[in-house]
Amino acid sequence: MPSFGPATRQLQGKLGARVTTDHDACFASSFDGSKLSFLPEAVVKPKTKADIAATLEIANKRKVPVTTRGAGSSLTGSGSPVKGGWVLDLSGWNKITVDAEAGLARVQAGAVVADIHRAVEACGWFYPPDPASKQYCTIGGNIACNAGGMHGGKYGVTRDFVIALKGFLPTGEYVEWGAATKKFSAGFNLRDLWIGAEGMLGVVTEATLKLIPLPAARWTLLTSFADEAAAFRAIRALFALRVQPAICEFLDRYAVQCAEAKTGKTVFAGQAGRPVILLELAGTASEVAETRETVLAWARANTAACREARDRVEAEELWEVRRKCSGAMFALGDSKLNEDIVVPMSSYEKFALFLDKLRRSSRLPIPTFGHLADGNLHVNIMYHRDNRAEYLRAEKAVCRLMEGVVKLGGAISGEHGIGLAKTPFMRFQHSPAQIKAMLAVKHALDPNGILNPGKMFTLFKVWEHPRLKIALPWDHK
Repeated sequence: MPSFGPATRQLQGKLGARVTTDHDACFASSFDGSKLSFLPEAVVKPKTKADIAATLEIANKRKVPVTTRGAGSSLTGSGSPVKGGWVLDLSGWNKITVDAEAGLARVQAGAVVADIHRAVEACGWFYPPDPASKQYCTIGGNIACNAGGMHGGKYGVTRDFVIALKGFLPTGEYVEWGAATKKFSAGFNLRDLWIGAEGMLGVVTEATLKLIPLPAARWTLLTSFADEAAAFRAIRALFALRVQPAICEFLDRYAVQCAEAKTGKTVFAGQAGRPVILLELAGTASEVAETRETVLAWARANTAACREARDRVEAEELWEVRRKCSGAMFALGDSKLNEDIVVPMSSYEKFALFLDKLRRSSRLPIPTFGHLADGNLHVNIMYHRDNRAEYLRAEKAVCRLMEGVVKLGGAISGEHGIGLAKTPFMRFQHSPAQIKAMLAVKHALDPNGILNPGKMFTLFKVWEHPRLKIALPWDHK
């Protein structure tokens, strides 16, 4: 990688100890949840807006790559500084302010999502986006990849709750997109352009989030099915009844088997290893009670077995299988390609057949779980990193998966973004004209290409990069 020594020394002269070139600090910022490591030349931990402005102004003039970082929990390599340069660490920018009267929250980019949930719920409000990594991921990262979570099908994803953004252009100029109002129609909607852009168009420092009333009642039901196709047919039947569950989580038989082996518990007595769907209704007490009867009638007609939670303690016990399944998959291999594809509801059964064929052709375990309310499924291609034959089969399998999903009318990513890991598949999703238009936007806002370069549009084969043999906090959760 090229050296940016003179620029780094200039920045150190301006910001002092807020800029470090210490090897351990740089290494800690060299990778994200994808475990793809690229050592930056320096890590910048700004204290003020002026620090950020100065960092970007010097970087833009000197053409130093800048990768903005929060918790580093991205699974695609979008937080890895693939071109070196500087890491702009905003994890310390974590202030949360709740406007309980207006139903808004002003949050800095480094605020942990679970902390946002706790702060707004203490005031009787609800912020629905809830990625599985919410205990450590930051709102800035959620905005960067337009994260969703289990509540996405009913309530929407991050973009649906961001009212305004504050931050900086690559030049170091401060900007605000939108305002702390629930209506705003004054100029181009560059706010939404930044959301999901993976930090390639600007640096987000603060967001204003829309909140909704905290649901007064919840009800949880666990259902079991003979096979995956039966589960998919059943959920389409449920949505045909115009039932909109707050959460609708699917685990195929392989994910269930992993979770049962991990916990030592059988989800349903006499039905070990069958696919399951976890449903949760939320709303007013009367809404939940009325819809519960409809769902129970559906369950009697469409499921192999069902079990409802009598209280929140029992509901948490039912959710244990969902929380344990991802980490439990490492019993099938020490590495996985975790793909967050999206499938249209009309193609659910076709996708179940496609996935069975993919397992047979790859000869690899591919446990799958995800959010059936919006079709966002997490397909986990498991392999052993030291087995060359296995990771070559994994490479072929993920390519077939992405091509197959797009042919079914789906998407190669629903919430993880593109980063480095999904760059080979952009051509499946987008035509040359579409990619050209995106690159035109990138060049217009970041003509020197300093913000998070090497991502999204530059081909990177993740399986050819040597993996870090370390355990990260989110590996087995």
